Amino acid sequence: MLHSAEIEYDAATALSQGRRERQEDAVAADFPAGTGTGFAVLADGMGGHAAGDIASRIVVTEVFSELKLQAGDPAALEQAIGAVLQQAANGADACLGEYASHQPQARGMGATLLAPVLFCDRLYWISAGDSPLYLFRKGSLIRLNADHSMASELDGLVAEGRMDAAEAASHPDRHCVTSVLTGAGIPRIDCRSAPVRLQAGDIVLAASDGLQFLPEAEIAAVLAAECLSPSARIGAVLMQRLKALNAPEQDNAALCVIKPFDPRARHPEPAPAPARDLAQPAPPPQAPAPRPRGGRRVVTLLASATWRAAPAASQTKTDAPV
Repeated sequence: MLHSAEIEYDAATALSQGRRERQEDAVAADFPAGTGTGFAVLADGMGGHAAGDIASRIVVTEVFSELKLQAGDPAALEQAIGAVLQQAANGADACLGEYASHQPQARGMGATLLAPVLFCDRLYWISAGDSPLYLFRKGSLIRLNADHSMASELDGLVAEGRMDAAEAASHPDRHCVTSVLTGAGIPRIDCRSAPVRLQAGDIVLAASDGLQFLPEAEIAAVLAAECLSPSARIGAVLMQRLKALNAPEQDNAALCVIKPFDPRARHPEPAPAPARDLAQPAPPPQAPAPRPRGGRRVVTLLASATWRAAPAASQTKTDAPV
């Protein structure tokens, strides 16, 4: 088990431009040694929208700065974490609106937001959009945060028997996002108000949706095989697996791998991996069909009766125990 008073973190970030003309993802992390706290901020600029690269950098800069400003007093920050995260997100959204108001060519800019914050063995987060936050525990990959995309809405309708699976899979709006920061208010936010308690051996993975060109089974297999490796190597292996797919529509990808550990515990040294693990990764399972990401759009009026009928209290992700 993890002893919360002694936890430290091994954290590393990685970026890939994929097959896109420019890098529209941004990520930053801060896990000072010996503090038992830290955070990461990731944003995915909306492909096909004006100034997506600028939007992601604005969001990461503003949220990172607000969290860093508050991080000097971890106890006070954790006590007010929900309000601080909401304030940081709203501030970033306001900055996008201010920038776009003075740059006509940037109108329509937007970005997702994903920010996990850790205090010892306690994990909180805020997210808006479709960037996934994963927890790898005991061989299973669990998505923790809400998926603000039409794919999630359509799959929900299929599960309720209200839409045919084939119709949902081919729906023209399947890859549209339903909530991002655009400078005009954030339609839906997932903000964890009660912490997820981390356990020994857990790996936290924050990513943009470009990583999801890999099937989740493939991501889980990498984390299982590299669970004793440093976070930097895990990130490198995941990026190499993406490269090996050679998907013609490969999106930008950004990630942050976070491994909490008790520095007093003695762990077996990982065996050195053969060079081919990185240079020539094992062939992954058959990749899903290329995802048409170039024209990703924001859906503000959802075509889901489930959302329209939902009470306000259910329009954000509930704090289900993990």
